[in-house]
Amino acid sequence: MHSRSTSVRNARRQAAAGTKPSAARTLARLGGIGIAAAVALGLTPAVADAAPRRPSDAQIEQAQAQANALGAEMDRLRNELAGAQAALDSARASSLIALDEYQATEAAYVVAQQEAEAAAAAAVQAAADLEVARGQLVAFARRSYMQGSTYSGAAALITAADPGELIQRAALLEAAGSHRTDVLGVVTVLQAQAEEAETVAQESVEQVAALKQQAEETLVVAQAAEVSARQQAAVLDEQQATMESELATAQTQLQSLVGEQAAADRAAQATRTVTAPKPAAAPPAPSGNQTPAGAGNSSAAQVAIAAASAYKGTPYAWGGGGTNGPGWGSGVDDGIRGFDCSGLTQYAYAQAGISIPRNSRAQYSALPKVSSNALRPGDLVFWATDTSDADTIHHVAIWLGNDRILEAPQSGSVVKESAMRWRGYIGAGRPTG
Repeated sequence: MHSRSTSVRNARRQAAAGTKPSAARTLARLGGIGIAAAVALGLTPAVADAAPRRPSDAQIEQAQAQANALGAEMDRLRNELAGAQAALDSARASSLIALDEYQATEAAYVVAQQEAEAAAAAAVQAAADLEVARGQLVAFARRSYMQGSTYSGAAALITAADPGELIQRAALLEAAGSHRTDVLGVVTVLQAQAEEAETVAQESVEQVAALKQQAEETLVVAQAAEVSARQQAAVLDEQQATMESELATAQTQLQSLVGEQAAADRAAQATRTVTAPKPAAAPPAPSGNQTPAGAGNSSAAQVAIAAASAYKGTPYAWGGGGTNGPGWGSGVDDGIRGFDCSGLTQYAYAQAGISIPRNSRAQYSALPKVSSNALRPGDLVFWATDTSDADTIHHVAIWLGNDRILEAPQSGSVVKESAMRWRGYIGAGRPTG
């Protein structure tokens, strides 16, 4: 019995001794596999334990919905920005059209003022001539009264010594009488001329006053339009800053989501590809469908380009500049010395000996047209709010070639080179002298 018990105890001891080495080897093998996997993934065992867990299907769907919402928000912000930019462009175009109208009215006012001054001078001279003639008539009347007759030669005829002297005196008196008749006729003519000159002078003064009032009214409209444009620009800047901030936040959130997805995908040994949207294609240049302007004067064009280029960096001045160079701005740009768009182009070609009107609409109207596929350096290019209506032209620049222009773009900017903008382009003209 004792022997049997001893055998059982030994068997159990051997069984226990045989089990322990086997379990140790198994755990060692499992540990080695775990470490090898961690090394294969480039991780230490501790890092492997901290590897991200792939989100559940519900979490993935929620993340995707959040990404979609952020994308929609970006689109909404872009649309708002585009709408605000369009409103700003419209307000600025209205301002420049009103400025153009003011400049045209101001030019008419200057001409009318000159004509009024000439008419006033003519009226003064006519009045002076009339006074001289009236003085001659008064002297004649006085002599007639003192002699007791309106015929002052009667006494001369009566006192003649003989018939021969009588005939001589009669001839002289007849000549004198004709002279008096001529003087009376001159007085009559001068009276009519004086009255007509006075009427013309008065009408000229009234025309000048009307044009001055019209110019002042158009200036008020132009200033109001420019103020509105600047206010909208300020709002646009604020909206753009807000949009940039929101976009930055959205991008951070998206990057975080993408990072989580990528980490989960790496843990699950999967990959994803994100395709960025392609940018919208630039609008094509309008096809040339206008009457060619001829070869023009290339040397004059180069002189004009050089003259305008010399003022790069000069401030834009609303209503400023012209034939003689930079000038003081008006209204909202009062106190700023520089050029507006048409002031720059007028100055440039004045240096080349070519005279063109002061405002952009008049420049477009006066110049021979050139098609867009035949543009040459020095041609003037124009923009309008309605490309079928030249009365809505609001901007002009100098074509440099290679889709580059030289311009005085807008308030707050300076004379500079820019990329050609085909949107709103209405046509081009070639100054030829």
